[in-house]
Amino acid sequence: MQSSHAAAAVSSVFDEDNLIADAGLVPVVRLAERAGLPELVDTAVRISGSGNGGGANPAAKVMSLVAAMCAGADSIDDTGRLRHGAMPTAFDGVRAPSTLGTFLRSFTHGHVLQLHAVHHRLLGELARRAPLLPGADQVAFIDVDSTHKRVFGRAKQGAQIGRFKGVRTLHPLLATICTPIARPIVAGVRLRRGKAADARGAQRFVAEVLSTAPQAGATGLRVLRADSQFYNADVVAACQRADTCFSITTGMNPSIKRAIAAIDENAWRQIRYPTGVLDPDTGELIYDAQVAEIPAYAAFTGRPKAEQVTARLIVRRVRDLAKPATAGEQGELFPAWRYHPFFTNSPFETLQAERHHRHHAVIEQVIADGKAGPLAHLPSGDFNANAAWLILWAMSFNLLRAAGALTSAFHARATTATIRAHLVNVPARLARSARRLILYLPRNWPWADAWQQLFDTLHTPPDSR
Repeated sequence: MQSSHAAAAVSSVFDEDNLIADAGLVPVVRLAERAGLPELVDTAVRISGSGNGGGANPAAKVMSLVAAMCAGADSIDDTGRLRHGAMPTAFDGVRAPSTLGTFLRSFTHGHVLQLHAVHHRLLGELARRAPLLPGADQVAFIDVDSTHKRVFGRAKQGAQIGRFKGVRTLHPLLATICTPIARPIVAGVRLRRGKAADARGAQRFVAEVLSTAPQAGATGLRVLRADSQFYNADVVAACQRADTCFSITTGMNPSIKRAIAAIDENAWRQIRYPTGVLDPDTGELIYDAQVAEIPAYAAFTGRPKAEQVTARLIVRRVRDLAKPATAGEQGELFPAWRYHPFFTNSPFETLQAERHHRHHAVIEQVIADGKAGPLAHLPSGDFNANAAWLILWAMSFNLLRAAGALTSAFHARATTATIRAHLVNVPARLARSARRLILYLPRNWPWADAWQQLFDTLHTPPDSR
């Protein structure tokens, strides 16, 4: 590929009134409207007393923020991409970045909780209109994890130096729902200060997410998966109250070590991973491991008897490659192992339960997806504004996932960055004819059929589908 004209023969001018850069927002915004997002916001979000009008007309502002995130905005200033060319022809009620910033800074903790309620209800509405979680009536996995988002500037509320020495962070908590054949959707988010313990607020958060899961279609077997920071009696009790199985990494406390030491050597079963599994301790790929199960392990024995839980302890062990197999001329006297136990009451067979538990890492893909898009920044100095931004990202993520599910099998499993590139960031020229608005899109667009499928699905009157 090369330039077709000499540099001196090329010029540019920004004067076309009929173009838009993100034509995919036309069907995506229609999807949000069909799911009732404006009505949900008008019903649940009540911002009064801000003194600057920031809380007026919250539905239009939430729609503007969510649409901008779907198009790729990762800061408040980036929402200005909604105010170009023919966007006022395609959409009404687009708000300026300064107005949206004032709106976010008007949030208090109570208003953030109101926005949480909108997110949960929107997820249920999207699940009713798009095949977000195929197979969830049989089995669904709820994954919970935390992440650290680095921020800069001492004035940003809640930013603290916590786990990472010398690095200021905020500490979001996330939950996703997926099935063996469906990509994850975001079931819940919560923003916390940088020094917050990993499991801070986990019991209440898990309870909220588990109550949301049936609304998203997870009406069959549900299994909550989590890392060792969520291994505590309160989280397990929340699962039991919600009729949900658990599969939680335990770490290596003294009780676990004694239980593993008592496993008979003949009980270990050899497994091989054809494509390799990333070792969380060394970062290397593991191809061989051994698995054993303790059928009845009593956990939380330091708690009152009513809070103690007996379930299966499944242990995977791999050779400790950090310790050489030989030392000088003498071979190893016995192999050195590293152990990875998890506590579960799931009904799956041992190897199947181990495979499902390892798939908990799918939530890391959602976190990476967010940090490559709207979560590249938590853009405000105000903590509650950033908490609202995090929830709005979750809404935009699920909206794009629903759009992908309505488009094609490929886009149903694609990342939101791919959905954005294929279906949203499409230029178009707008024209009017016979009182109709017509979008003229690029000839030979590689994903034209997928785009047209999404457009036709969402612009057919609901009563005629």
